[in-house]
Amino acid sequence: MCLGVTAGAYILTLFAIKYPKRVTGLILVSPLCKTSSWKEWLSNKVISNLLYMCGMCGLVKEVLIMRYFSKEVRTSTDALESDIIRSCRRLLGERHGSNVHRFLGAINRRWDITQGLKKLPCRSLIFVGEHSPFHNEALHMISKLDRRFCALVEVQACGSVVTEEQPDAMLVPLEYFLLSYGFFCRPSRFSVSPRGPLSPTSISPKLFSPESMGLKLKPIKTRIQKEV
Repeated sequence: MCLGVTAGAYILTLFAIKYPKRVTGLILVSPLCKTSSWKEWLSNKVISNLLYMCGMCGLVKEVLIMRYFSKEVRTSTDALESDIIRSCRRLLGERHGSNVHRFLGAINRRWDITQGLKKLPCRSLIFVGEHSPFHNEALHMISKLDRRFCALVEVQACGSVVTEEQPDAMLVPLEYFLLSYGFFCRPSRFSVSPRGPLSPTSISPKLFSPESMGLKLKPIKTRIQKEV
């Protein structure tokens, strides 16, 4: 059972395509699946040049933070959300610029794995933030996966790193995804189809409301692929 975010999600999906018998399920956050767009390619090149000339400077950190977090979090005065940005900036400062340079180069050279998605046999649950620059990639990915085995959860007012910005939005979808594998003990009144990661017949729309998952949770919208 694999969980990956952005580039990590790409690597795990590629692993599942190459070794399908070793992966039973994928939980992907703002995944990548196509080659880098010209805009992303150019952005990575600019960041790489800055890293080469200035190292992990403040400008590089801010550009990376803009890529992974929404404007709401970056400009918020809330103490908790500010801690997220401060922690991210501190962690980026601890990274060696040369390693980040290699990482960006590898991301720019990734290849399209769309064709492999069509044959992916395991269940997949995809989370993506509404304001993530990889939002379109997630939509493209969900359109290519077998609709019987995948579900998409779009989190509003959120960037790429849903796990940090709005982890509460992941709780209910994750619970039902894992429930389909028998990881939770539930009363028999819950009927979860073994053919899909989230059973439309067993999930009440009310469960996805902000009130059911905490007052501070911003609205989320889900796209559950209907079985044919």
